[in-house]
Formats: sequence, structure tokens, C-alpha cells
Amino acid sequence: MNSMILRLNNDDPSVAIVGATDSERKFGSKIYRDLKGKGVRLFPVNPTRETVDGDRAYPDLASLPEAPGIVNFVVPPQRTLRILKEARNLGYMSVWVQPGAADAAVVSYLDEHDFEYIVDDCIMVRFRPRRAD
Repeated sequence: MNSMILRLNNDDPSVAIVGATDSERKFGSKIYRDLKGKGVRLFPVNPTRETVDGDRAYPDLASLPEAPGIVNFVVPPQRTLRILKEARNLGYMSVWVQPGAADAAVVSYLDEHDFEYIVDDCIMVRFRPRRAD
């Protein structure tokens, strides 16, 4: 099992969602609400929103109050590539790139810069929290 999936099962997982939104038709909203419901501590990243689902949103990764365990991308590939460069500069090297958020340039960048990553796999599907017994 990928170490990022294992990290989500830690006691206090944290994920920055790049592209989080309140627009219910968009995956940035569906993923945000799904992970929030699973108890993941989230940092919504969207320069056009002040809040997402009532939580404070951040304009960029540099504005986050702490380093997230995983940066999840739900934006077009060109934006993913631009924000990956910011993530690398900040040392955020564990990234999850949702289906539709990557292209060949994104994957090449991830490989060239030694990111730990998952591409074209949905975090909502892959992350199933452990049940408390």
C-alpha cells in the first residue's frame, strides 16, 4: 500500500486541497466534503475564495499555517504544474494528483524532482478510514 494512503490513516492526517470550492458540481467540493467527513484535517487552497464549507481558505500553499502531510490537486494540469513548483520550493513533496489534474508535463516534473506521488487515482475512493472497534 502506498505510504500516502497509510499516512491518511494516522491519528491526525492533514491534506491541502488545491482547487477546493463550494461549487457542489465540482470535484474540488466533493473531495473536500468527503475527506472532511472522514475526519481529515484540511487546508482548502483557492485564491478566489475566503472560505470553503465554512472553513478558512488560503490563497496559496505558502499561506498555510503548517505543512500539510499531502497536497491534493483538483485543478487543470497547467495550474497543477505551476503549483507543484511552489510545493517543491516549500518542501511539500507528497502529492496526490486527481484524475484530470495531470498531463505528461506534470508526471515528468514529479519524476524529475523526486516527489512521492499518486496520479490519476481518486483520493475519495482509495482512502477508507479505519473503523474504531
